[in-house]
Amino acid sequence: MGASAALWWPAFTLGAWGTLFFDQLLTVWVIATAALVIVLVQPRGFRHRIRTALALAVPSIWLVLGFALNEATDDVLVILVDAVGIASAIIGIPFTIWVLVRILWPDFGAGVTRSRRAILLIAVAVITIGCYLLGVYQASFLTCEDFEISGNSDPPGCVHAPAN
Repeated sequence: MGASAALWWPAFTLGAWGTLFFDQLLTVWVIATAALVIVLVQPRGFRHRIRTALALAVPSIWLVLGFALNEATDDVLVILVDAVGIASAIIGIPFTIWVLVRILWPDFGAGVTRSRRAILLIAVAVITIGCYLLGVYQASFLTCEDFEISGNSDPPGCVHAPAN
């Protein structure tokens, strides 16, 4: 539930606006960095510590690459860095939630089979894809005014409410 709740807005904005907003990407960076510090300084043994640390470092790598790039940089590299940023958010959010839960509650999921974990992962993926599609087709059930009243900018293709 937590992963789906955390992923719905980034997936929706990717569908509606065609991009992830900076606050979403930076939120992933903050949480992943905090989890990375916990993984690295944790006194007790932690299975797969190096792989987990490397995965949690991806948002930081993306951020450093973003600083390192300038307008003179090759467009292919810029596209690659943007793709890493999007992947960091979409993949990083549920992964980071999972790592934090495992750190704070080590016995969580004990006794859960791999097939059930796969089902949960598939369910989160389907919900995320559904949220993305809701963003793509937002004009079918939302109006520009819905976005404006919530404090968001109008996504491309939004429709105005009929005049009363």
